[in-house]
Parts: sequence; C-alpha cells; structure tokens
Amino acid sequence: MCKMMNWFNKFSLVGFVCVFGLSSCHSDKKTLETAENKNILENVNALAERVLDGKSENFIFELTDEATKNDFFELSSKNDKIIIRGQNGISLASGLNYYLKKYCHSQYTIIDKQISLPEKLPLPESVERVNTEFKYRYFFNVCTFSYTMAWWDWKQWERQIDWMAMNGINLPLAITGQESVWYEVYKELGFSDKQIDDFLVGPAYFPWGWMGNVDGLGGPLPESWRENHKILQKKILKRERSLGMTPILQAFSGHVPKSLKEIYPDASIHQTGNWSAGFGGTYFLDPSDKLFERIGKLYIEKQTEMYGTDHYYSADCFNEVNPDTDDPEFLTSMSKTVYHSIAAADSQAVWVMQAWFLYYSIGDFWKEPQSKALLSGVPDDKMIILDLYGELHPTWKKKSSFYGKPWIWNVLHNFGGRTSMSGNISDMADGLNEAMSSPEKGNLSGIGMAMEYFGNNPVIQEYVMSRVWSSGKEDVSKWLSSYVENRYDAKNEYADKAWKGMLKTVYNTHAQTGTFLCERPGFYDPKMSYRTSPVPDYDQKVLAQALSDLLKCSDNFGDLDTYQFDLVNLTRQVISPLAYSWILELEKAYKRKDLDTFLKIKDQYISLIKDFNLLLGSRKEYLLGTWLEDAKRWGKSDNEKALYEWNARNLITLWGEKCTEGQFDDLNNYAYKQWAGLFTDYHLVRWTRFFDQVEKAIRNNKEWDRSKFLKSSCQWEKNWSHKQDLFPTEPKGDPVELSKDLWNKYSKYITF
Repeated sequence: MCKMMNWFNKFSLVGFVCVFGLSSCHSDKKTLETAENKNILENVNALAERVLDGKSENFIFELTDEATKNDFFELSSKNDKIIIRGQNGISLASGLNYYLKKYCHSQYTIIDKQISLPEKLPLPESVERVNTEFKYRYFFNVCTFSYTMAWWDWKQWERQIDWMAMNGINLPLAITGQESVWYEVYKELGFSDKQIDDFLVGPAYFPWGWMGNVDGLGGPLPESWRENHKILQKKILKRERSLGMTPILQAFSGHVPKSLKEIYPDASIHQTGNWSAGFGGTYFLDPSDKLFERIGKLYIEKQTEMYGTDHYYSADCFNEVNPDTDDPEFLTSMSKTVYHSIAAADSQAVWVMQAWFLYYSIGDFWKEPQSKALLSGVPDDKMIILDLYGELHPTWKKKSSFYGKPWIWNVLHNFGGRTSMSGNISDMADGLNEAMSSPEKGNLSGIGMAMEYFGNNPVIQEYVMSRVWSSGKEDVSKWLSSYVENRYDAKNEYADKAWKGMLKTVYNTHAQTGTFLCERPGFYDPKMSYRTSPVPDYDQKVLAQALSDLLKCSDNFGDLDTYQFDLVNLTRQVISPLAYSWILELEKAYKRKDLDTFLKIKDQYISLIKDFNLLLGSRKEYLLGTWLEDAKRWGKSDNEKALYEWNARNLITLWGEKCTEGQFDDLNNYAYKQWAGLFTDYHLVRWTRFFDQVEKAIRNNKEWDRSKFLKSSCQWEKNWSHKQDLFPTEPKGDPVELSKDLWNKYSKYITF
C-alpha cells in the first residue's frame, strides 16, 4: 500500500500513513478529503512558498484527523522529502518552523528572517512528534492595533499571519474594521453622520475608543477608511480561519456617544472620571437600561453579518477607569448584562476579557469581593481571562486564579512602542514555569503575548513562542545560544559572548531604557517620571563589551540582514544613556555659569542627535518616513492624507491635543520613537531652542525660565503634528560601518 502512495503530492490527503523508520505501514485515522482540508493545505503550501522564497518543493504537508487533547505535529521523511503532519494549518506551519530551526539553523522572526537552506536538506532519521501543553495560544494587545499596526496593509498582515501560524498561535485578537460595524449600528439606532463622526476616533487612537477612554480624537473618520478596512478585515479573517485560527472579534461594553441622550432622552448614561491627563471622562450606558442589551445584540448581529463569527468576543468595560460603585451586586449585574447582550445574538459566545484592569486600577478598587463579583456574573465556560502582565505582575496569584475561569498567561513586555532593548527573559521563563507548576494555578489554559509593540526585540517573541512547543526545561542561556546560531547561520564565539552580555543587561530588566534626547528638553529632574527611562538599571560596561564583541563578527556576518539589524539596535542602545550623563554635566555648567563647558557639552549633544539620525537612517525599521507614508497611502484625497498624517505624527509625540507635563499619567511622549527623521526634525529643533535659551541666560547672568520654555515648546509640538514635510522611506548608509564609526567615537565615554 505504501508504494502506491503519491508521496510527492504536496496536497496530500491520505487515508493510510506510513510510520517512517519501521518496516511496515499501519492504518491511521482517516483524513477526510474535504474542500476545507484542501484549502488548508493550499494555504500552508503558499505560506511555505513565501517563507522559503519559492523553495518549498522538498516539503510535503499532511493533515490528520487524529484526536488529541492539544495540537501536535510530526516530522519524518520519505524519498528525500520532509513530511510534516498535523491536525490543522497551525500545527503544519509550526512543524515547518521547528524543522527550519532545528535542522537548518534558520530563523523566521516577527520582523526579519535568516533562511539559508542547504542544497540537500537534512532529513529526520525517525518520526519526531512534538506536542503543545496549551489549548489556547493568544496574540496581540488591543493597543497593538495602534502602536504597531495602525497603518498596515494586506502584505504586512499576511506576513504577520504567517509568523503567527508558524508559532502556534490559534487565538488572535482580530479587531481591524470594527469602525464599519459601529457605523452600521449607530445608523440603525438613528444617529446622524455628524453624531457618529464626533464619537469615532481616528485610526491612531482606535484602541482607546474601543476601550471607552476617548471620543472623537483624530477624527472624523472618512468613509473610504471604513470601506477599505472592511475589505482588509475580511482578508485577515479568511486567512486566519483557513489556517485553523479562532479570531477574537469585538463586543459592546457600554461605551456610547454623549449624543445618545439626544436620540434616547430616557437612556441612563453616566460620565466616567478622567482617564489620563488631558482626557475627561467618556459616557457609558447603565447596564440596567434595556437599551444596553439592544445595542449589544445589534452589534453582534451586524458584525456577524459583515465578518462571520467564531464565537469569541473581546470586551473591556473598565480599562483604567473605575466603576461608579464598588457594590458587588452591581458588578455582577454588569458582567451578566454584557454577556447576555452578546449571547442574545450568539448562544455559543465566549467573552475574552483582559485582566489589565484588575492590576492597573485607580486606588485599591478591585478588592477580592469586587473582582470575584464581576467575574462570577458569567459562567466559567463562557469566559476566558487574559492575564496580560505575567512576567512582572501576575494577577492570577492575587485573584485566586480568576475564580475558576479558564485563563491565559501572557507576556506584555512593551508599552507604547518605545524604542528600547529590554525584556527580562529569565523572569518570563520563571513566571511561566511557576504558573504551570503551581497547585494554585486553577484553570490555566494557555500562553500568549500582549505587547503593545513588537518591532524592536525579536528575541523576546522567539523565546516566549518557543515555549508553545517545549516543556521549558531548557536553560535560558542554552536556548539563547541556539537562537544566536540560527540568527547568524553559524556558531561564533564572539556572537555568543555578545548575546550573553545582553542577557545579563538589557534582557535582564523590564525597564525600557531609552535616551534623554527624546524627552522634552530641560534639565534632569529625579522627581519626574520620564517615558524614556533614561537611567539604565544595568551595567553599561557589560553592554558596551557586548557591542565590542558583536562588532568582531562583522567579517563573518556583515552581509546578513539580521546581523545588521542587531548591530544597529545594540549600538543605539549603548550610546542612548550618554544624553542622561551629559545633561547632568550641562546643568552643573549652567549653575556655575561656565559658558565654555556649556558650549562644549552642547556641541556633544547636537552631534549625538545627528549621529543617532545617521545610524538609524541605515535601517528600514527606524524610518519616520515609512510610518508617515504608510499612513498617507490610505487617503483618497489630500484632506484624508493630512488627517492620517496628523494621527501618525501626534501619536508618537504629543499623544493628544494638550500639553500635560507633570499631571497625573501624562501621555505626552508616551509612544516616543528613536527614528531617523524624528531626531533631526523634532528632537534637534527642540533641543536647539533649549540650548539657545539657556546660553542666553548664562551670558546675561540670569535664570532660565522653564515655564516659559514649556509653553513655547508645547505650542511648537502641536504645530509639528500638522506639518506635512517628507522624510526618506529607504535606508541610507552602511549599518556596519556606521556602527563601527559611532563605537570608535563614543566608546571613550564608557569606562571599561
């Protein structure tokens, strides 16, 4: 029977499967020849073609209907072909990824790849079976849809879905195109276009509109955006579903336009307290109001009509705001009402809730009675809890493992898309191991990642996702050596030393250490909370030595894209703290009225800003121009392009329309970036204005007026969001040579 099989058929749907390495064949559970299975295999093979640049002919993917508790894949070989078996597209794609890493020392990360296949591929000597311990493998944060993916097109989404499939993700948040659903809902409820426009936010601020924190910011939203992203969402969902993923869509959590009272005068709505500095409260519909269930049901119906459903829904009622009352009965009623409004349209509905509010709340609102009351309003099998910050603030330990609800342990890692090498890998390993082994773990059912941005530390995603298919017994340091070998396609003593140095420093901290150059200019104030976290909590000398070691690999790896990215990223990180050191010296010179020293440090500062721009301009990942052009490409008119550009500029600088320095939870600079273009057009201009004013004060023997500078700087920053000048979208310069030049220039400031 085996000899009759077409082992070279890439769309293999077989009823009997050989057990390779044995002398005979055995009957396997039948794999049904369905149109759905054919579609899965077509999509997996297309994925392999994209990942392997058209060299997928050596792989045969086979689906099996073998029933197991959780997903698995198997590797084997026949007639010089690699056979990958699994129950769905995710397990097949994960098997491909596993093969590439283990057998070919290759790597396909969330932002780049290093795949150098030998002419003759290594063959598994026997059947190798790999299982996952996790039912759910979750991905995305609501905020990722802004800080990372606000302007993505299908090409970018397709690569991301490929990566997710290759890493076992089966429960992705999928909330692109929700604005089209909301528009249809509110039109049916009788709202005018003007009322809807005043409510819906612009593309950069969707997450905080969805979560009920802001109204109207960055709008009005053009019809062309809604229509184009409806099309995009359908493509995303079709691909995710075809690979076996279960996308999580959105549900109604109570956030409504203020104008609801104009149409429904008897509606019971209330305004929340202030969210963050500069943002007053938004409006929520009382869950006891019959209109609540009507809107919730209508939303699910409209969404299902538009996008279909897989019965999983995200809704966040209290994101960084507290309810009006801590009455447990009210909180139970609230969650019951939210769930019933979903279930009224979908009896199979499962509510997926972020537990962020249980960790990050104003005051000590969410005590045990309040937490338990809210979650108890929904049956255990109808809710999944996302413990977002598992690596640092695991909520499961404080909230009795969520009182019987299935829950998913997540790594959050990045806030705001801030540019930094960071992430405590050992804490991530230990946190997950503790959760998995704890007798108090409750109904732990999955692993996930909920970072707000993922463009700067691929090692973090690679480690956490490696845990989907491993027991976690491997030492982190040993895992890192394999990562480095796969990243550069070879073992190298200096590369290994460099990464071990990073593991002791930047990847041994949760702080997102950046550079003071990206702060609003001024002298350093230890009482201030700086978004750039400019003071390193690691040994800078150890990190500098890591850069020195990585530079020694340039003759071996200088042409590798992955190496070039790592080198620029590490160089950027090593020189970032210099600005903090120098601002302290600058202030001393100012206080002494020492003009010569002041001018010397000023020149160093300006030179450093320009050097950052040169270095980062050599890599596509660090270009302001790309972010802006990606935003503008969605515009169908000059006005639409200008609106999207304002959104894109404002998010990464002022974050809103007000200057709120020193106020509670100030969002100015929350999502700052170290990008070429920003350094020369934004940071350099602001710092030059600062230097000029302080120099004038020194020359006139007067005090520098911070309040006056702040006022003028804020107005300039507001104006910058409205600018429309152009920036490069293609990298320029040699990343390796630029890194060497900056190392030679600045290493003297770091004492070995």
